[in-house]
Amino acid sequence: MEKLQYISQGVTRSEQENNIRTALDHGVRWVQVRWKNASPGELMRLCEDAKRLCCDYGSVCIINDHVQIARQIDADGVHLGLEDQSVESARHILGSGKIIGGTANTAADVLQRIKEGCNYIGLGPLRFTATKEKLSPVLGFGGYFEIIQELQSEKIEVPKIFAIGGITLHDIEFLKPIGIYGVAVSGQITHDPTLINEFKTALQ
Repeated sequence: MEKLQYISQGVTRSEQENNIRTALDHGVRWVQVRWKNASPGELMRLCEDAKRLCCDYGSVCIINDHVQIARQIDADGVHLGLEDQSVESARHILGSGKIIGGTANTAADVLQRIKEGCNYIGLGPLRFTATKEKLSPVLGFGGYFEIIQELQSEKIEVPKIFAIGGITLHDIEFLKPIGIYGVAVSGQITHDPTLINEFKTALQ
């Protein structure tokens, strides 16, 4: 599984598509399509375009929230928030071969996601981020450390956890020793896609 996820950003469909294409051009191989305030038709068109682009680049295409869209366009999987459709029902719709990721904010959330059989967990936010409405309580590096320590003390195998929420390149040197598998990045990659290779090197 890729250690760097790009979460798409943009106010319009053309902005979103351009940002996705640029990230792919610069080496991103995992895209999560996330466009919260889109009309259903526009979102569907963006997801179709993103899937086509990801196929061209040999990249993974994950759809945020929308299980039915993921099924219709045969995306590689879906990412579910804590208040979205259940992992069980998404798995029933998408089938066993698709990737299902789930958001978590606390140790209890992580345990729930493990029990549900998520393929990976997006744990955060690390810090305040303007790209997400209804932001969960900020974890900071200490929050990640405490959650990983709790799992280890309970002898629970640590799943593939991605740090999310205002992540920058310089955070990786602090996140890796804690036991974080990878990072999901939106803003910094959108604003400076030339950093993608540096992200990938830092995560190795």
